[in-house]
Amino acid sequence: MTNMTFPGTHPQFSPGTFTPAPRTNTVPAVLTALTRLETTLLLRNGEQLLLTMLLPITFLVGLTMLPIGDFLTPRVDTVLPVILAVAIMSTGFTGQAIAVGFDRRYGALKRLGANAIPKWAMLTGKSAAVVIVVSVQSIILGTIGAALGWRPSVNETLTLAAVIALGTATFAALGLLLGGSLPAEIVLALANVLWFVQLGFCGISTVSKGQPSALQTVVDLTPSGALASALRFANEGTMHLANFTVLTAWAVAAIWLARKTFKFS
Repeated sequence: MTNMTFPGTHPQFSPGTFTPAPRTNTVPAVLTALTRLETTLLLRNGEQLLLTMLLPITFLVGLTMLPIGDFLTPRVDTVLPVILAVAIMSTGFTGQAIAVGFDRRYGALKRLGANAIPKWAMLTGKSAAVVIVVSVQSIILGTIGAALGWRPSVNETLTLAAVIALGTATFAALGLLLGGSLPAEIVLALANVLWFVQLGFCGISTVSKGQPSALQTVVDLTPSGALASALRFANEGTMHLANFTVLTAWAVAAIWLARKTFKFS
């Protein structure tokens, strides 16, 4: 029987000592396991469900059914894009940042970081989980929107899907950047404050009439303003290049910074 050897060490265990035999897993298997783990953790968290599911659904039904604001008819055509933006930033940014911040505080990420899983794989697994949850959110909100009178064409649906994908990547990266670089208490406070700030930017971007052009330009340069505006145009079947460029720039910058600053503890 041949003993197992490692570079620079003496044989310690004979083949067959451990069942199943220890081996390096494949990258797809690692990413699948991490994505499944992170998705389960996201969906099991009651606070996360309130933020990612119940609030957007309540806003969608309430703003469509109640005479709040001066929206064009059908109201759901105006309301749904901004609710999709709120859902994306709630899941990708606020929920992700708080979850990562407290995982670091309680040592969960430190223990995961002690194994052979590289940092990029952990970040990819967390981002993929956000993509899955946002996809479920979009389907649910779209179904409710259809029940309220939303009737998109195929072109509008595909354009919306492209913007949702880019927006999700952007806010997931921003959430990892915030949650992975600051103490949990600061992350909790800052993520909640920024959620309300971004909600305001979404509102300004949606109600563009009567706004000073300088204010609209500044809002469109923020990730939430660009996302809300891009979704509004996408709902009309148009891919707004300027909003798309702003979101892409935020995504690239956030991914680069998150990889540089992310800490396990």
